[in-house]
Amino acid sequence: MAIWCADLALDRWRHSEGCPRGEGADAAPLALITETAHGPRIDAANPMARKAGATSGMMLADARTLCPAMEVRPSDPAGDLAFLERLALWAMRWGPWSAIDAPDGLLVDVTAVAHLFGGERRLLDDVAARCTARGLAVRAAIAPTAGAAWALAHFAAAGAILSPDDDMQSRLADLPVAALRLDNDVLLVLRRLGLKRLGDLAGIEEGRDRTGSGRDAIQRRFRNRKSPAANPLIRMDQLLGRVPEPLLPVVPVTAPMVQRRLAEPIRHRALLDTVVTDLAADMARTLEAKGEGARRLQLGMWRVDGEVLVRELEMAAATRDPDHMCRLFAERLDDIDAGFGIEMLRLRAAWSQPLGLGQADLEAAAEQHGTSLAACMDRLTTRLGKGAVQRPVPRASHIPERAQGWQPPLEPEPAEQHQLAFHTRPLKLLDRPERISVLYAAPEGYPRRFSWRGQVCEVARVEGPERIAPEWWRERGSARLRDYYRVEDEAGRRYWIYRGGLATDGRGGMPDWYLQGLFA
Repeated sequence: MAIWCADLALDRWRHSEGCPRGEGADAAPLALITETAHGPRIDAANPMARKAGATSGMMLADARTLCPAMEVRPSDPAGDLAFLERLALWAMRWGPWSAIDAPDGLLVDVTAVAHLFGGERRLLDDVAARCTARGLAVRAAIAPTAGAAWALAHFAAAGAILSPDDDMQSRLADLPVAALRLDNDVLLVLRRLGLKRLGDLAGIEEGRDRTGSGRDAIQRRFRNRKSPAANPLIRMDQLLGRVPEPLLPVVPVTAPMVQRRLAEPIRHRALLDTVVTDLAADMARTLEAKGEGARRLQLGMWRVDGEVLVRELEMAAATRDPDHMCRLFAERLDDIDAGFGIEMLRLRAAWSQPLGLGQADLEAAAEQHGTSLAACMDRLTTRLGKGAVQRPVPRASHIPERAQGWQPPLEPEPAEQHQLAFHTRPLKLLDRPERISVLYAAPEGYPRRFSWRGQVCEVARVEGPERIAPEWWRERGSARLRDYYRVEDEAGRRYWIYRGGLATDGRGGMPDWYLQGLFA
C-alpha cells in the first residue's frame, strides 16, 4: 500500500501552528520558502496560492508578481523528514512494516492483512479516515508491487486497488511515464521521443518480438544510467514485478529513559544529588535488561516556572555503572539554578551500545585505584570539554601531513585504514611545512646549505632522496612530487626537508624547498 501525503509540508506546518485544514492558514495565499543562492524559492503553496498561480519550485519574486498579497513562512525539510519517520511508525497499524518514500510518501506491507479490516476497500477507507482526523491530505492505493502502488496513488483515482489477478500492464497503460519515478531529465528525454504513457513503453517492448530492436534501442540510449530513477527499463521491470525492488523498513528505536516526578519541588543540591543517584540506578537496571551501555546521557530538569534545564554527558566507552554516572554529573550540576524548585527529572540514554555482562568486582577495584582508562577519559572530558581529549591514529595516506588523524581516545580505529610502510619519520612535524632557502644546491642534487627562520645551517650529512608522489585522486593536476632529505647540520641538529617538484617536470618554475619536521 502506497500512501501519498500530497501537502506534507503544509499539513505539518498547520499542525505546528494549530490551524486545521481549511481554516486560518488557508484563508489567505501562503507559501513555504527556502533561501537559495538566487533568492527565495517556493517549496509548497496552499490552495489559495496555487489558485493565484504559485507553484512548487517557482522563485518567490515571480510568484509575487502573480499574487502580491501572498504570505510566506520558512520551510523545514529536516522537520518534514522527521515527521515522515514518525508517521511511518504510526502507519505500522496497517501492516507489519513500513518504509519511507521520500520526500512525501510511505509504503506499507499489507500482504495477508486486509481481511483484518474487512477487505482492501475498508482498509483504504480506514487510512483516509485516520489521516483526515490527523489533518493530513492523503491518497492511498494498493497493488502487488511498490512501484505500481506508488503510480496508482499519484496518478490514478483515489483509493485504487490492483489485485494480483489483474493484467497490470493493461491497467496501468494510461498512466503517464512520470508514474515510473524517474528523474526530470529522463522524463524530458522520453517525452521528446514521443513516449508519454506507460503503454507506449509497453508497446516498444512488445515490438521487440516483431522487429527485434524495441527494448534494445531504449537499453542502448540509457545503458550508462545505472540508477533506477534514471533508467526507465529498470523502473518498468520493478513496476510489473519482473525484478525485485529493495525497500528499507523503518525500525522503531526507543531510547532508554527513566524519570522522577516529585511530590514536592526541590531546591537544594543535596536533594538533587539524591534524586540523580536514584535515576542513575534505575538507568543501570534498564540498560542491563537491554544488554546495552550508555555512551551519551541527557539529564532534563523541569522547574516549577516551566523552564527546562538540560545537562549532557558523553562517555568514552559504553557504561552502565551508576556511581560513574553520578560522579560525572556532579561536576555538571554546580551551576544549576533551581529557581522556585525542580518538580521533575528525566534521565535519557540518547546513545547506547551493546555491552555484555562483566565482572563488576574487578572493574570496581580498577575504579578505586584509578586504573580504569574509560573512567579517566570521562573525567578529563568532563573537566576540559568535549573534543579536548583525542588520540592520533594512522591514516591510509603516504602524504606526511595526511598520514595521521585524530579521534576520541577509546574509539576503535577504522577497519579500512592501514598504516603504510614508510622510511624513518621525524617525531615532530610542523603544522605546516615552512619554506626555506637552499644555497649551493645542484638543480637535482643534495642541499649544501639552507636558511630557516633567519639562521643559516651548513649541511654536514645528508640522506635521500625519498620520493613521494602527489595523490592524484584528491589533488589538482598541477600538484608536484616531493623529494625528501634527512639532513644534519654542523651542530648535530637533524631536519626533514623536501624539494617540491623538479625543474623539468613542466608544472611550474624552479622547485621550492620546505622544512617539514625535526628529528630528536
